[in-house]
Amino acid sequence: MSMDEGYGPTWDSDDEYDNFIRKMNPPRIEIDNDSCNDATIVRVDSANEYGILLEVIQVLIDLNLVISKAYITSDGGWVMDVFNITDKEGQKLKDKATIARIEDYICKSLGADSRYIPSRRRSVDVAASSDHNVIELTGTDRPGLLSEVSAVLASLKCNVVSAEIWTHNTRAAAVMRVTDEGTGSAVTDADRLERIRDRLSYLLRGGNLSRGTAMAVSTGTCSTHTERRLHQMMLDDGDHEQLHRHPPNQSERPNVTVSNWNDKDYSVVTIRCKDRPKLLFDTVCTLTDLHYVVFHANIDAKDNQAYQEFYVRHVNGSPMHTEADRLRVIQCLEAAIERRVSEGVKLELCTNDKVGLLSEVTRIFRENSLTVTRAEVSTRGRMAVNTFYVRDSTGGTVDQKTIDSIRQAIGQNIQVKGQPEPSEPQKKESPTWFLFANLFRPRSLYSFGMFMR
Repeated sequence: MSMDEGYGPTWDSDDEYDNFIRKMNPPRIEIDNDSCNDATIVRVDSANEYGILLEVIQVLIDLNLVISKAYITSDGGWVMDVFNITDKEGQKLKDKATIARIEDYICKSLGADSRYIPSRRRSVDVAASSDHNVIELTGTDRPGLLSEVSAVLASLKCNVVSAEIWTHNTRAAAVMRVTDEGTGSAVTDADRLERIRDRLSYLLRGGNLSRGTAMAVSTGTCSTHTERRLHQMMLDDGDHEQLHRHPPNQSERPNVTVSNWNDKDYSVVTIRCKDRPKLLFDTVCTLTDLHYVVFHANIDAKDNQAYQEFYVRHVNGSPMHTEADRLRVIQCLEAAIERRVSEGVKLELCTNDKVGLLSEVTRIFRENSLTVTRAEVSTRGRMAVNTFYVRDSTGGTVDQKTIDSIRQAIGQNIQVKGQPEPSEPQKKESPTWFLFANLFRPRSLYSFGMFMR
């Protein structure tokens, strides 16, 4: 199919007209499990709209599917996307329920009643829904910040039911969902929400009023995808502009180039890097947040290497004209790829949830000179399921002596699977340790905090 000559749809059409177009042209999803031997093929045809590609990719990754290849093309007001997908084990899909969910979720995501609107909030945002509050934090990463945020939330009687924390280039961002410790529901008292905001604001400033942190308190439900929000927050916070505190291995850094195809008025963005889960989501998310429309794309991942090629224009219809524009896109894409590349060793903790559990665990990490580079916190029924990526405070590997100290502090009942990395030589892959604190009963999730380096 030849490249289209026009600029595609007009993105500032009013909502009524857009909804009319969607109802007249509902998305068509075809799932083909026969044409390819090693992947399931998902074809999506839909009326074109800014952000629609990201919506489809988001549905696929939320179902824990891996995109190995993709072909994206738009012709005028219509988009046709083809994805080769597998499960996490690299096998084509066999579960009929998962296949049915793909079609159902994409249709709902792209249907006439949905509307993709990029959301941008400031440094600390407390939003209330019917069953929890959403707290968003961004700031300068520093040792001990994780435990400090935990202590503040604990003192304000907040229980963290889920959280995701990223750190990158001296910056930190978190999306946390909290409830009232006593009721298990959202905090609705306006004065108390204001206290939460004020205390966290002061904490993020580190007591330095000249570094003031912008705040916002909302009573609406935060419906934006958590990982999407983290990308937005770190982009707004300028993590791509910072110098690397711990520069990654240069041989593993992403190779991002931008050139212009003047005959067609496209900017061509090419990415070569090590493949990993959710890579396509991260890059498309960033292009969308930078207000670029993907008209065509070729995606291929093979032998642990990824190749992505995007033909884009700005939402105003123009390619990148200046060197400053090209440099910013390159820096932002590099940052988006690196944010999810977790530095350090992976620790998994699965135990009965009790008040103060995460506060104790993160405090023990700090006391043993471990810093957290990324974390995912969740509760499943009465169980706390938490994942931490940690490293030594000096940036080195974590040794067996440190792990023994952690086991002694938390309880000898903790089972450690796998061996810590030796300091020299370093291995290419970080091992995973599973921590099961079956007899350890501290106080709860409310004190899960933020970032340590």
